Amino acid sequence: MKKIVINGGRPLKGEVIINGAKNSVVALIPAVILADDTVILDGVPNISDVDSLIDIMEAMGASIKRVEDSLEIDPRGIKNMPMPFGKINSLRASYYFYGSLLGRYGEATVGLPGGCDLGPRPIDLHLKAFEAMGAKMTMDGNYMNLSTGGKQLVGASIYMDTVSVGATINTILAAVKAKGRTIIENAAREPEIIDVATLLNNMGAHIRGAGTDIIIIEGVERLHGTRHQVIPDRIEAGTYIALAAAIGEGIQINNVLYEHLESFIAKLEEMGVRMTISEDSVFVEKQTDLRAISIKTSPYPGFATDLQQPITPLLLTARGHGKIIDTIYEKRVNHVAELAKMSGRISTASNQIVYEGPNQLHGASVKATDLRAGAALVIAGLMAEGQTEITNVEFILRGYSNIIKKLRSLGADIQLIEE
Repeated sequence: MKKIVINGGRPLKGEVIINGAKNSVVALIPAVILADDTVILDGVPNISDVDSLIDIMEAMGASIKRVEDSLEIDPRGIKNMPMPFGKINSLRASYYFYGSLLGRYGEATVGLPGGCDLGPRPIDLHLKAFEAMGAKMTMDGNYMNLSTGGKQLVGASIYMDTVSVGATINTILAAVKAKGRTIIENAAREPEIIDVATLLNNMGAHIRGAGTDIIIIEGVERLHGTRHQVIPDRIEAGTYIALAAAIGEGIQINNVLYEHLESFIAKLEEMGVRMTISEDSVFVEKQTDLRAISIKTSPYPGFATDLQQPITPLLLTARGHGKIIDTIYEKRVNHVAELAKMSGRISTASNQIVYEGPNQLHGASVKATDLRAGAALVIAGLMAEGQTEITNVEFILRGYSNIIKKLRSLGADIQLIEE
């Protein structure tokens, strides 16, 4: 059992470097299954989700070398094997094995995905796409079998009933080796989708329109090896920018793509946050007299649901009243009760978060209920007077690379303790 202990109230300053995007790499690694030769991924974050994916790939027969932030993956030894249990059940992103295994073998037996409990996150859109391309689905307990019956997947026109990053990527993975053309309408537009499409195109796929709401894939017979740089993690970047605005005395966040954070930064500017935006970095000044704002999450390029929780402690420093409406995940309010334990004037009402500020937070024993809630509690603990203990930190380690080391480099008094 691990916990994070923070002695808060210390001003932070310095520089931090953002790692490669978690939400990209958890799809990029399964995508390598489709290659007929070695693929090297650079900028891979040091997070537990990556560790789990490596274990799964090696169990399937892949040869993987890891040197610092690079992964060299040789998928030629991979065998199609059932993966109903084990690490596959701890990952939400395990569903990307459906698309990649279907695309390579025409068959996949994979346990149902896990990850953070954020309310209903059905995979019906994924199944709709697979079935449109000729796969049949059967359930056996807690795992799913998808099969084409020995036939090749066939391209199809697929309309996504709701915008879904996971379903869009999974459809691309299944379609790149399918016979003919696949058209995805109402596709998600997130940068991570562009990243996956870029990798696949560099491997020889024919994908057009990634980053728009219509994606066209022309199936190919073979995908070769390549080398690919993972894009910077916009959620990690936003988390550190929010932290810097909440308690920093001058922090520079490097390896940031501003165009991936426009809606987030626009909200910070509405609050009155002073920062300097450069080509690949953001410098956040020490803040005073911030204004309360209201936020409503929406699919990209709107305000990201994954940044709703990390910005909440910063909102508690602002003057006035505000609210947060998360239109993506109904359960993304579990951090509210934990922040209230730290003397935050914050609550939920009719599936909305309402808050009043400014607040002086106080250290407390709190629990991370999911990945981004954990990030919010880390920021709150750094802001608070006294000591904060955070349990369930495995959620945090799933998505924030070297977080303890990075925060210590800024001057934080923070420890990861294993009991």
